[in-house]
Amino acid sequence: MFGQPILTHPHFCFPTLNQKALLSPCGLETLIGITLLTYIIFGIIKWTLLRVISRRNRINDNEEIYNNLRIKGIRGYPKTLNKLVISIQVLVGLEALLNIIYTSVEDQQEQLQSSTSGFQKPIVEDPKYQPPHTLSDFYSKFKKLLPFVWPSHDIKLQIAIVICMLLLVMGRIVNVLLPYRYKGLVDRLQEEEKVWKEIWKEILLFIGLRCLQGDVGLVNTAQSLLWIPVVSVKMFEHLLNLSLRFHLNRKTGEILRVQDRGVSSIVSILSSVIFNIIPTLVDIVIAIVIFTIAFDLFFGMIVFATMSLYIVSTIIMTDWRTKYRRLTNLLDNNMEAKAVDSLLNYETVKLYAAEPFEAILDYQSADQKSNFTLYILNTAQNLIIQCGLLAGCILCASRISKGEMNVGDFVMYLTYILQLYGPLNWFGNYYRVIQKNFVDMEKMLDLLQESPEIKDLPQADPLVIKKGEVIFDNVSFGYNAKFPTLKSISFTIPSGSTVALVGPSGGGKSTIIRLLFRFYDVQSGRILVDGQDIRHVKQQDLRSCIGIVPQDTVLFNDTIKYNIRYGKIGANDRMVEEAARAAQIHDKILGFPEGYGTKVGERGLRLSGGEKQRVNPQIVLLDEATSALDTRTERHIQKSLPHRLSTIVHADQILVLQDGEIVERGSHIELMQKEGVYYKLWNKQLKHHEKVKKEAEIHQQDSGITTKVASSDSASISNTMPSVNNNLKIDV
Repeated sequence: MFGQPILTHPHFCFPTLNQKALLSPCGLETLIGITLLTYIIFGIIKWTLLRVISRRNRINDNEEIYNNLRIKGIRGYPKTLNKLVISIQVLVGLEALLNIIYTSVEDQQEQLQSSTSGFQKPIVEDPKYQPPHTLSDFYSKFKKLLPFVWPSHDIKLQIAIVICMLLLVMGRIVNVLLPYRYKGLVDRLQEEEKVWKEIWKEILLFIGLRCLQGDVGLVNTAQSLLWIPVVSVKMFEHLLNLSLRFHLNRKTGEILRVQDRGVSSIVSILSSVIFNIIPTLVDIVIAIVIFTIAFDLFFGMIVFATMSLYIVSTIIMTDWRTKYRRLTNLLDNNMEAKAVDSLLNYETVKLYAAEPFEAILDYQSADQKSNFTLYILNTAQNLIIQCGLLAGCILCASRISKGEMNVGDFVMYLTYILQLYGPLNWFGNYYRVIQKNFVDMEKMLDLLQESPEIKDLPQADPLVIKKGEVIFDNVSFGYNAKFPTLKSISFTIPSGSTVALVGPSGGGKSTIIRLLFRFYDVQSGRILVDGQDIRHVKQQDLRSCIGIVPQDTVLFNDTIKYNIRYGKIGANDRMVEEAARAAQIHDKILGFPEGYGTKVGERGLRLSGGEKQRVNPQIVLLDEATSALDTRTERHIQKSLPHRLSTIVHADQILVLQDGEIVERGSHIELMQKEGVYYKLWNKQLKHHEKVKKEAEIHQQDSGITTKVASSDSASISNTMPSVNNNLKIDV
């Protein structure tokens, strides 16, 4: 995960006073009021209690009586007095809890105010967020995960899952047998005539069952080793298949965060449901049946009431706190996106002292709300468990005192209960984890439901390159339907010819390239390659015939060899070196400590602009690709290509684009004689590049070219058919 440029760890920071409430919409003022009210109520009850005790016992030392009550217990005092004493203890605990929270809030508030100095921003909760109805949509959500449960195309994983299920059943059998053996062992030890041979058998049998049981038991260990979470690469493949429009409208850091959180959530949900929740529910049913048969209905009712109350309260309270988790996720995504942007633009952030603290503070406040509701839920769950355990133990003690049960029965009951309450105590955690994971994976499920804008037709044919002719036939396109970018564009690039695209920014040059790659489909007209409509051929075949070197080349955070080979995945080392020599970077690469194994860094940041652009694929589309190169290196690269692709004056045809239309077309000399749009662009660029006239003169002596068009307002498309292979070469 990407780093978090934060002042303090988000789990240990409280929001500032000017933010919204930490615990509820009423804010910290309400928390302070509750604390003061608790002090007042505590004082009144304490004073009343001491007055009652003083009058009853005719003792003036009230503090001594109160201390005796607290230390020695409450025997001998009226029931009303007992309730008052218990109430005082509860209020003391509440008072201490509020003191701790309020003190922590004050300390963290001072720390944040001194360190952020102006970066505070109140949280605005989205009114559209409502906690989901978990029981109503649980099945519909879980049904979407079924493809991840059973790997239909992998027999080995299917066998592993079947074995896991058998081990799961074996674990339930062990849970039933163990308390019975425990009871038998205790009963044997109580016999007057102890047969040690039989006792040792019981002990060994008990130890054997105990070794099989539990989280560290052999059954669970084998099950864990065989359990392989089958989370398909479908998510990543789906993201890569989505349209360019989708990725341009989304932040990379946010998408990666959603993917990572969604994949881990699927694994967690499947593991919790299959290996924890379902076995726990089965154990509860078995325990109720055994207690009802072995003892009587009261024991079964205690277990049933405790379990039911625990599960229902957990579901209700978890649904209540889901909205806080949902808000935390939104702010976490926002914080992650800003963190990625900050790291990718590290120098800019440091130069302008613009570290993004606002998103971090918002996340911390929402996270504290979520954590506090979790504390309330845990307290309620523990209270229910302890009450159920206490009721069962009291009933057992009563039956034993009456001779209706023996010690072995009590041991069996207690073993079952503790064995049951252990997983049940985690049941709330499992449910919370599942509910949290359902929220966490919502965005990923939404991404999976995103339909790719560009799809191959069911009967799409492979692209067959013969001559390499490219035709734009009356093409119209717009990123927004109301604002067309290209308007009825038509031109032809015959095999072996060069066509240059010239025009101001926003004229449609880049859009033509994107349409040729079929990142978008034309809204009207068609694009033909050797007479084949690119919408009727496979995208992979089309794009494999076209390479691109943009002005700002983006390299993978991998070795130079990997990046060069990316233009042709099957290229061997010899072909990679030949491409590097043609790009005049072979000697430079050998000068690196690890040669072709040198990593270029994320987004190519370890190479200079010129060095990055010289790592070219075999089939190239040049988008001002030589603008950052020195003239000497540019000439070397041009010599390695069949034509001087960057020299627009030598293009067979120049197309002048303006506002999505071809306003002029012709050769350089013809367009200069017209003194139209091209003529104005040309003269504008000459004035802008007066500082490089000396370099232009040297270039003129080497190549005989009188002038050179600036690449920032121009592009060229060259279509050649080398005799070695049928490849389309494009220079933009």
